Amino acid sequence: MSPLLEVDDLQVDIPLPHGRLRAVRGVSLTADAGEAVGLVGESGSGKSLTLRALLGLLPQPARITGGRIVLDGVEITGLPARERRRRLSEAMSMVFQDSLTALNPVMRVGAQIAEAPRRRLGMSAAAARDRAIELMDRVGIPDPERRCQAYPHELSGGMRQRVCIAIALSTKPRLILADEPTTALDVTIQAQVLQVIESLRREEGVGLILVSHDLAVVSQTCQRIYVMYAGRVVESGPVVDLLTGPRHPYSFALLRSVPDPDAPVHRLLSIPGQPPDLAEEHASCAFAPRCAFVADACATDTPSLALLGADRATACLRHQEWDRWSDLMAVGHAAGDLLVEEDR
Repeated sequence: MSPLLEVDDLQVDIPLPHGRLRAVRGVSLTADAGEAVGLVGESGSGKSLTLRALLGLLPQPARITGGRIVLDGVEITGLPARERRRRLSEAMSMVFQDSLTALNPVMRVGAQIAEAPRRRLGMSAAAARDRAIELMDRVGIPDPERRCQAYPHELSGGMRQRVCIAIALSTKPRLILADEPTTALDVTIQAQVLQVIESLRREEGVGLILVSHDLAVVSQTCQRIYVMYAGRVVESGPVVDLLTGPRHPYSFALLRSVPDPDAPVHRLLSIPGQPPDLAEEHASCAFAPRCAFVADACATDTPSLALLGADRATACLRHQEWDRWSDLMAVGHAAGDLLVEEDR
């Protein structure tokens, strides 16, 4: 069976006074109903713009300049705007990063949840209100009949995020796009929100594309991961395989940046240097200036994704040498730094 969503070579550009900024550079991914897929990477890697491009919510003046988006076997990129919106709204919905700005501050939360069922599903006002109360209860909001009369500012951050999830579920989508849904929440509320999303996926077969910079969140929630850097996918694969045996130096560097409470050296490791300027063209590997394993070929060739198996791919020219570097994942951070410098 073909996947519910298939993205092929998606490109998003932002016009500039003197040129263009290529924010998304040929992203390809797949997702299916009932599956959880993660997009990870540093800020500015193109994760959120990729999600917004899928739903046609790109900020002005950004626009899709290439690629295909196939939904349920139908390519929607060339459809008329009204037909494209209809198909997208029936199959997908989105949970935004900041619940306080995503919600209308002068509209009661129950009315915001009921709005989509009334407009898109043709429900009566009473039926839509019942649907809102049902969804608020489903996502774990206590006393939903009373809380549906509240305004966003009267709810906590965790409750507001649950309201956003309820809005996303209100039209019975098969795939939810979640852009950093646990940002600014404490770890307890974060765990509760993730548990709500996971239970919906398991019990109702709702798929998920989760954008996050938190590898721990992704590892707990997703089955597959796409790692993005400078607008491209640089590695993809099953979550366990990728996190235990990365095949791209950027994935490796992200994992080494995660604090290790058992490490003897109490310091945080960061990736040296800065991400590249996306307004410039790159005739080399974009990660080469920051890479601990860079070779001469990395400065002259732009690597494409190479298949490593049925469900693994990496955009590293030296991926065949990663078996001998994989031991770095098992050593302490200080020893890892030394080994990396010796290898260079």
